[in-house]
This record gives sequence, structure tokens and C-alpha cells, in this order.
Amino acid sequence: QVQFVESGGGLVQPGGSLRLSCVISGFSMSYYALSWFRQSPGKEREPVSCISTSDENTYYSHSVKGRFSISTDIAKNSVYLEMNNLKPEDTAIYYCAISSFYCSGLGIPASSMEFWGKGIQVTVSS
Repeated sequence: QVQFVESGGGLVQPGGSLRLSCVISGFSMSYYALSWFRQSPGKEREPVSCISTSDENTYYSHSVKGRFSISTDIAKNSVYLEMNNLKPEDTAIYYCAISSFYCSGLGIPASSMEFWGKGIQVTVSS
């Protein structure tokens, strides 16, 4: 059974930073793409970033490029999202997900994700 443990969310002031972590068990990460999505109230779930575990190719959405950084630790079955210069519009529930598709420069849609974490709240507010 695939299980996710997401952590690192919370309340932060605009301009601040957070680091999200996602530990995945019950699944081999060697040949998959790891992704972060987010969903705000009234909006569709949107891709934020993904990374291919085979060659560490990455994708970032236009709204987070240059501020967020995704990384993995295969030995720990973990994926991380370093979020800097956070803005109020980054407020959302952030989800960790995995897919058998390759993470290209175009990203991977939510419909192609095979397993999802439960999500973690990130609130950016003064």
C-alpha cells in the first residue's frame, strides 16, 4: 500500500519561506516522476512542479518559477519543495503525487498521477 507523509506546511508572512517534505512508502521511486500540485478554494488543482527520478529533469509552473525548487532523496524515498519569496496567492493545499510518466519541460497533468498524498495547508498572510 502506497502511503505519503507530507510535512512542512503552515502559516508564513509574505516574503517568507517554507520547505515541504513528502516521504513515500510502499512504492519504488526509481522509475517515476514526483510532483507537487496545489489547490485553492474554488479553483482546480494545478501542477506546481515535478521532477523525474531517472535524470532529475524538472518542471515549474510559470507562477512559481524562480521562487520554488524541487528536489528528491531517493534513498529516503522523499521529495521536497523549497518555497521562497512566498506570496498570498501561493496560499493553497499542496499535494504530493507520483506518476509513471516522465517529467518533461511541459509538466504532468493531474489526470496522469497514479497516487496522491492527503495534502498539507500552506497559508501566506500578514
